[in-house]
Amino acid sequence: MKQLSIALVGCGRISEKHFEALMKLEQDYKITSVCDVVKENLDKAVELTGAKGYLNYDDLLENEKPDLVVLCTPSGLHAGQGIKAAKKGFNILSEKPMATKLKDADLLIKTCDEMDVKLFVVKQNRLNSTIQLLKKALDKKRFGKIYMVEVNVFWARPQSYYDAAKWRGTWEFDGGAFLNQASHYVDLLTWLVGPVESVCAMTGTLERKIEAEDTGAAVIRYRNGAIGTMNVTMLTYPKNLEGSITIMGEKGTVRVGGIAVNDIKHWEFDSYDDDDKSVETSSYKVESVYGFGHQGYYKNVADALLRGLDPHTDGREGRKSLELIEAIYISAKERRFVNLPL
Repeated sequence: MKQLSIALVGCGRISEKHFEALMKLEQDYKITSVCDVVKENLDKAVELTGAKGYLNYDDLLENEKPDLVVLCTPSGLHAGQGIKAAKKGFNILSEKPMATKLKDADLLIKTCDEMDVKLFVVKQNRLNSTIQLLKKALDKKRFGKIYMVEVNVFWARPQSYYDAAKWRGTWEFDGGAFLNQASHYVDLLTWLVGPVESVCAMTGTLERKIEAEDTGAAVIRYRNGAIGTMNVTMLTYPKNLEGSITIMGEKGTVRVGGIAVNDIKHWEFDSYDDDDKSVETSSYKVESVYGFGHQGYYKNVADALLRGLDPHTDGREGRKSLELIEAIYISAKERRFVNLPL
């Protein structure tokens, strides 16, 4: 069976999850090249994977012919680097978010369409066993009419985290707490509950010495009438406290908590379903907020590229959360309700 050749670009913090997942799926993937502008990061990646190393992205694109280019670089580089790869005829997998601006994401999607290459955007939290069980309950309409949705991301990112890389916390390359750390949770708001009608938000840079926000809150009106709230801060003392979602409807209430939606705290419906037997076994412990979804995500990408199945999150699916984040930022800046679509 064919192995997909991988060129992974950006060998920093999040790349470890990608390397781990890819090396567990060696029947489908082979990492053939890696790239990073920091030689120390590159050397570690070359030693780990045995792949050919590049300090320059353009050199990699010129000399390699990968089946999939994986972008683990700063967020503000994703769209431009993805467009370059697409124009070479390579499929692209982008870490979240796929861009820092919606117009850049749209240009990336358009280029991939024109070049007839596939674009994948990592949303691994969708594959958490806890979230999968919640999605099944929603698909079965067990909640009835949904009244309220609450998402909290109470994490800790000390100043040393931002100081470790100049791009962190900048508008050009990173964005703030909503766009970077909490973007997977914005995705849950749109994926689980549906399209958003409007949003009103407030953000602030309360403590960290960065351009973008370290704290914020948003109130959301869904097209189905439900009201949602999202509270985000990177200033939690002394460590990550909570990454949660609560959904309340006429026939059920569910709260999935833990530090990364990994623990079902409350599960109650008006009638029994066999899925209820899976509540206790769905919860699990995590060592970091990244969870364990990358391997499942890569399995789906292989199924899409090798076996013709539908991808879980393509470029258009990845765009949805970015649009809501951009609306949140517009609302906070202009102090008004913002209607969607933008």
